[in-house]
Amino acid sequence: MLAVFFSACGNSGQQTEKTEPQKSDNMKKAAVLTGEGFQDAEAYMPMGYMTNHDVEITVIGAEKKEVKSYNSDFTIKIEKTVDEVSVEDLDILVMPGGKAPATLRENEAVVKFVKDFYETGKPVAAICHAPQILIRAGLMEGITATSYKSVKEEMLEAARKLEFEKAAMIRDQIDTLQSGKHGGGSSGSAKSKPKRKRKSKAVYNAKGLPKRKRS
Repeated sequence: MLAVFFSACGNSGQQTEKTEPQKSDNMKKAAVLTGEGFQDAEAYMPMGYMTNHDVEITVIGAEKKEVKSYNSDFTIKIEKTVDEVSVEDLDILVMPGGKAPATLRENEAVVKFVKDFYETGKPVAAICHAPQILIRAGLMEGITATSYKSVKEEMLEAARKLEFEKAAMIRDQIDTLQSGKHGGGSSGSAKSKPKRKRKSKAVYNAKGLPKRKRS
């Protein structure tokens, strides 16, 4: 299972074009789901990481168009709508944060796509505000998760069994990540009812390294 970790950076004010890796039949295929008002680093940093590791990337959204970041002059071209891609043809789903998730979760086709992809068991990474889409898809119950602080209460209200932890990254059934720009330790924590133990859970610190258990 692929886990993606990165931290957001300051505004660059520059537009960057997507670079395509050399394609081959055995390349992993990733979908980056975003829209108008995305957070620039939360989109471009994982795209750059995956490109450098020979992952073929398709930017998808509710409609095909060029969208702009809310925090810089960066733009991204939505290459395909969620109706034009198949979850069976993809290996990874990455959802950047920013203001885009709040709009995307209102689109039924987007929510269905995310739910269908999750049910395949393939890796899903939700960054910063992106868990808002997971909430609408009904995927957060029983999950240990993190997010930007403004999404915390919404997550807890949506799933009474959800366990929220203060960490830069949580890997459970879904990878949820805080944006480093907003501060990895600012979201707080909350206790919840006991849940089933999951072998896949791992907690990461602000540097993206697994936390050591105290003896």
